[in-house]
Amino acid sequence: MRIFRGLTPFPFLLLLALSALPARTEAEEGCRDDALFVRGDWGVARFRVEVADTPEARERGLMFREHLGASEGMLFVYDAPGAPAFWMKNTLIALDMLFITPEGVVQYVHPEAIPGDLRPVSGGAGVQYVLEIRGGMAALLGIGPGSEIRHPAIDPAIAAWPCGAGQ
Repeated sequence: MRIFRGLTPFPFLLLLALSALPARTEAEEGCRDDALFVRGDWGVARFRVEVADTPEARERGLMFREHLGASEGMLFVYDAPGAPAFWMKNTLIALDMLFITPEGVVQYVHPEAIPGDLRPVSGGAGVQYVLEIRGGMAALLGIGPGSEIRHPAIDPAIAAWPCGAGQ
């Protein structure tokens, strides 16, 4: 028996049941260390992130990784703003590097850093966070300077898009 053209009863009922579930909004999901949101005039994106907030974790970064999912990344957190520089030594995958101000605003995007490249990449002065995501994702999504980041590492007192605030 067919309910709609091409749908058997089981898939149709499954779709119907899933559509009845309440959608979790980002506000309901709350801010978590492993979730980072980016927004701009292009929309909103969510990344599952690892946080590198110790010298050892920042030094290792994403070295030796053979894969990074499209919605995965690593957030480098520094105690104070500065001009951190990154290289791609022992990094096996192309990465986009987003250099972010203390307020959580993207200041500079370095697209598709080349695996193994030893030239330093910097986003300039005033950077407190760096987000590394799969190479090409920033351009694909439209992430650029001015995009805003939401993550609990960003001080909510100065954040452009603090945790707990709506879109």
